[in-house]
Amino acid sequence: MKEAILLLAHGTPDVLGEMAAYLSKVTGGRALPQEVVEELQHRYGEIGLGWEPGVEPPPLTRWTLTQGHLLELALAQAGHPMKVYVGMRNWHPYIADVVAKMREDGVTRIKALCLAPQNSRTSVGLYRKALMEAAKGLEVEFVAGWAENPTLAEAFADRTWPVWAEACAETGRRIPVLFTAHSVPCRTIMTGSASVAGARPGTPEQTSPDPYPVESKRTAQLVADRLKVVGFKESDWVFAFQSQGISGGPWIGPTVEDTLKALKDQGEIGVVMQPVGFLCDHVEILYDIDIAFRQTAEELGLKLWRAESLNASPILAEALVQVILGEYKADVDEVVVA
Repeated sequence: MKEAILLLAHGTPDVLGEMAAYLSKVTGGRALPQEVVEELQHRYGEIGLGWEPGVEPPPLTRWTLTQGHLLELALAQAGHPMKVYVGMRNWHPYIADVVAKMREDGVTRIKALCLAPQNSRTSVGLYRKALMEAAKGLEVEFVAGWAENPTLAEAFADRTWPVWAEACAETGRRIPVLFTAHSVPCRTIMTGSASVAGARPGTPEQTSPDPYPVESKRTAQLVADRLKVVGFKESDWVFAFQSQGISGGPWIGPTVEDTLKALKDQGEIGVVMQPVGFLCDHVEILYDIDIAFRQTAEELGLKLWRAESLNASPILAEALVQVILGEYKADVDEVVVA
């Protein structure tokens, strides 16, 4: 039996002209208004995507492939060499295409890990569905969540501490840290009929609450706990959900915009943003935080700092190794034959 690792991520278009096709993958085939497509083209254009392919892949693709490479190196160094593949749900390299390549390479057992540590139906659940459809006849062990991995918290704390120290030193006062994770539609965390209101046809009613909001805040709490050694206090942080959808029904909050206003009303003069629901740079970091939220903060009279994304963090690679080798007991589906 030949085992390999498959890292799963969201995917991102390579050029602006692919935006409509890419968004149709995100929405499960539901067409979005042209103004929504154009708004997303604008946002991606602001972070460097063009109408022609760039010298390098877009940030999400580039960093995800880098993380796969670093994981492979770290596994070999730990004495457990395994091939690491990367598959995307919504764009190239598609999960199905990567699984086909794994078959060609003789892989018979897949250990799949989502590069979204907090388990949610709208991300992790859809990754699992795409993988199981492609992996018929293969053994699959699916890691559904690893939000409370202490080494993941250490990786985020390692990025948070320098910028928080800088902000406090520059202002001469304690600057709050705003931890964030990606928002999801309200219906996706609900149960019963509310869980399918406006959902894709065939979506089953959910009988239990989605763990995502709790897990997102738990990751933030663990990062804050890690920072206590440098004098960080419970009163030094708040949490919000970012990047609510620009179409469809209500999304969970509180929003970053409302939170920034509340901080200003409390007399704060600045904020450090640390997204804990994202493992690398992409549009929700490079546009939503670095451009949109920075502008909102400036209009409110707040200075905004942002912690560097994990990207090529060696501590993140260590966290991934712990999940893969079972040193951290993640939320894992039993091994199944897809």
